[in-house]
Amino acid sequence: MSDYSDYDEFGLFTENAEEAGLELAGPPRVRRFSVDIGGGRRVSGLRWGDGEPELVLLHGGAQNAHTWDTVALALNRPLVAVDLPGHGHSDWWDDHLYTPDLLAAAVAVVIETMAPQAEAVVGMSLGGLTSLRLTAQHPELVRRLVLVDVTPGTGDHPGKTAAIAAFVGGPADFASFDEILDRTVTHNPGRSVRSLRRGVLHNARPRADGRWVWRYDRLRPTADGTMNFGPLWEDVSAVRAPLLLVRGGRSPVVDDDDVAELLRRQPEARVVVVAEAGHSVQGDRPVELAALIDDFLTS
Repeated sequence: MSDYSDYDEFGLFTENAEEAGLELAGPPRVRRFSVDIGGGRRVSGLRWGDGEPELVLLHGGAQNAHTWDTVALALNRPLVAVDLPGHGHSDWWDDHLYTPDLLAAAVAVVIETMAPQAEAVVGMSLGGLTSLRLTAQHPELVRRLVLVDVTPGTGDHPGKTAAIAAFVGGPADFASFDEILDRTVTHNPGRSVRSLRRGVLHNARPRADGRWVWRYDRLRPTADGTMNFGPLWEDVSAVRAPLLLVRGGRSPVVDDDDVAELLRRQPEARVVVVAEAGHSVQGDRPVELAALIDDFLTS
């Protein structure tokens, strides 16, 4: 699809379900919301279902709330998936500084507004680091915590995130939809072209001049421009909620030393490896991840 005028962000759920082998009784009830977080800034997201949201889902850097679509379909629970600031339909910040600390403060306002009784917060990558800060700053909002392929050790050596950085730090614009899709397919060989096409439609847009650009700002996730998230280990120690870490079996982002440190600080934490998943477990094995989340909520 190169004609973006045909794009309907709520019109692709049937594709998600078909690819995952899920049966839909009918179109899911999903609506977009926007929350004023102060300072003239707004955070957007997707609310699934009509009941009180049971989950809050936070995506990784350079992603958006639609990365959780298949997981949300499989869970079939009322929930909120947030576009982090600088991503999706949320406002970009002039300083481009999207630290877990600042993101957590923004997300707290969203949860208080949209999902104050949520049973769990699920955070993947940057969303996981944000959820750790959120738990430290607002423990009353995080009753259970799921980290998806991330710990504060994520940035302790470049090899862990080299492939991600190479993709996210690539060209700022593209001549066509096909060009931006081709680059995405090249960097995600384990995913179907169909699923990646959906992802690009949700995560990119055409400019007025016809070139395509991403729907995320160029990220600065730490004040000094490094990837040092080590101080967040203290937030791990402070977690009082039940904690689940889900690792992607093919991902280098979380290693055995990271798991050992997490378990040293949280001996009761559960750690599960999804063998055939890379870093984006929600994209590679969404139904399996949904089952893990569901089991964690009911155990």
